[in-house]
Amino acid sequence: MYDYPTEKKAIFTEDGQKMFLAIRDNVQSLLAKAGAVRMQEAISGQSGSSWEMLACVDRLVELGELKELTHDVAGQFRVFVKSW
Repeated sequence: MYDYPTEKKAIFTEDGQKMFLAIRDNVQSLLAKAGAVRMQEAISGQSGSSWEMLACVDRLVELGELKELTHDVAGQFRVFVKSW
């Protein structure tokens, strides 16, 4: 089962930082085009652990760059907007 505190640790490795930055760039591009992004599109094009990819997006929420609009939905259907 996905657990952000557990998966968050992987973000701070060399490979984790590369994944995080690629996902962040993709999210910013999608937000510029559509104003919102769904999790499955946010992590699209990445390879590796899907839980680590989810953690990258959750880290963006934690940093205040994203705000989640959804609650109690499957992980891939979570929707995010830019946090002001």
